[in-house]
Amino acid sequence: MASAAAVAPVVSDLVDFLNASPTAFHAVDEAKRMLKAAGFSQLSEREEWAGLEPGRKYFFTRNHSTIVAFAIGAKYVAGNGFHIIGAHTDSPCLKLKPVSKITKGGYLEVGVQTYGGGLWYTWFDRDLTVAGRVIVREKKDGAVSYAHKLVRVQEPVMRIPTLAIHLDRTISSEGLKINNQNHLVPVLATSVKNEMQKLVAENGPEASSESKNSKHHPLLLQLIAKEANCKPDEICDFELQLCDTQPSTVAGAMKEFIFSGRLDNLCMSFCSLKALIESTSSEESLMHESGVRMVALFDHEEVGSDSAQGAGSPAMLDALSRITGCFNSSNSWLLEKAIQRSFLVSADMAHALHPNYMDKHEENHQPKLHGGLVIKHNANQRYATNAVTAFIFREIAERHHLPIQDFVVRNDMGCGSTIGPILASGVGIRTVDIGAPQLSMHSIREMCAVDDIKHSYEHFKAYFEEFTELDSKVKVDC
Repeated sequence: MASAAAVAPVVSDLVDFLNASPTAFHAVDEAKRMLKAAGFSQLSEREEWAGLEPGRKYFFTRNHSTIVAFAIGAKYVAGNGFHIIGAHTDSPCLKLKPVSKITKGGYLEVGVQTYGGGLWYTWFDRDLTVAGRVIVREKKDGAVSYAHKLVRVQEPVMRIPTLAIHLDRTISSEGLKINNQNHLVPVLATSVKNEMQKLVAENGPEASSESKNSKHHPLLLQLIAKEANCKPDEICDFELQLCDTQPSTVAGAMKEFIFSGRLDNLCMSFCSLKALIESTSSEESLMHESGVRMVALFDHEEVGSDSAQGAGSPAMLDALSRITGCFNSSNSWLLEKAIQRSFLVSADMAHALHPNYMDKHEENHQPKLHGGLVIKHNANQRYATNAVTAFIFREIAERHHLPIQDFVVRNDMGCGSTIGPILASGVGIRTVDIGAPQLSMHSIREMCAVDDIKHSYEHFKAYFEEFTELDSKVKVDC
């Protein structure tokens, strides 16, 4: 039997990344830590980028939920291509409503709204907590400022209890039927215990927070304020979501799986970041590179990408334009030239064949766990893959003896989509849609294979290191 000690370092690092990233904000924060440790310099979109240099590495964030990192080849000149892997930082979850305070039936409950297309029944009877960001008012030397702080309550503080079968006799025959408004409401505490706490705490923070903020339970604000190291009445606003407290882990009888939330799509986010970092780690790694290696991790993919920090925003095009302009601002057509020389790997997790639902996959397209990255095809452009982009990505796999798979959805089923078509049409960049296979997608607890993490990382790293040479041999629009 395999042991945990035999797990590849990239897998252990992924598990650590998942456990450090309960929200998109935390994922970006962890990505920043990784990039800074690897010698990447942080830029600000609010400032000029006049000092960019060939052979150097940079990153910037937008809304602290989207991050773009890039390494400029030592032989780069304006008009050369960008070699990009795009993924997303968000996952389906339950987010707190602007007014979350609910009291009924002797319970303190927290109002939440559904984000994305989650399998919401999997959120019942889980040990839940809250995490996200808060805006805190700070006062120093008479001056007031407002700080963005990440918070995460570590212990379980909420639960969405299911109804006992004795009170729902039809559940076995008709299945669980959820009303997302009425039934998907987590319990925070009982009113009795909350009132007793108020009586004990004389002139405590409960009184001040309740008088100044009636939108949320004072008890909840106390928990958040403790994590933000502030007083409850210093919290101006927040973006918080519910999170499972069970940690991500390498699991299975043969230690061949990862059990975790948010594999879609933090798995691809991490593997692409790791590949960029490792492919640019030595002084020689960018010496012969004439392009720009880039990773772009966007927020809001699960809800359509239409936001200031989603893939539907100008974030990527802005980055390409600014980098190109830093090296030659006089010729506007150089950006268009660069885009036509560029390539995007849209990396989003794929559907592995489910042994209990074999008929849900098309007969000749059944991706397996341990089978390597999956190239996604759709004639109706739900995926942006075409023959040229698929060949390029497959050729890299064959050069390194890496497994590769293909997926097409059944003709009698609808097909999901990714950031691939959004960026392909919005930017005009050649794109291949791929992803590692997984089960339980959009559940609170998903699973993928350890081997596919290693395959993904190695495939992405080879793509960064070899795309320039390979692309020079591909003749299409000649």
